Amino acid sequence: MATSLTMAARRAAAFTRFPSSSTSALVQRRGLAGAADHHGPPKVNCWKEPMNPAQWKEEHFVIVSLSGWGLLFYGGYKLFTGGKKNKEEETEMIISAISNVFQ
Repeated sequence: MATSLTMAARRAAAFTRFPSSSTSALVQRRGLAGAADHHGPPKVNCWKEPMNPAQWKEEHFVIVSLSGWGLLFYGGYKLFTGGKKNKEEETEMIISAISNVFQ
């Protein structure tokens, strides 16, 4: 019983601490903790320092890394699946597929 009264009193005190008409008291403010606080050297675009990935912006690093991995996987796929077909075989397959559609 005493604990429930204590909890109710704490809730009432916390509720009356902030007036209901002023919601600006509940809005958090970041103050000076923003992007203006630089740590270390500034980051540059990947085409300005192509041989130094540590200096690249994070977005550029992600784009270049994903592109490189994509090219690696695609090249490996083409290498292990036989690469290009013979042009004559490819044109014959296209012609036969088209003729089958129109028959």
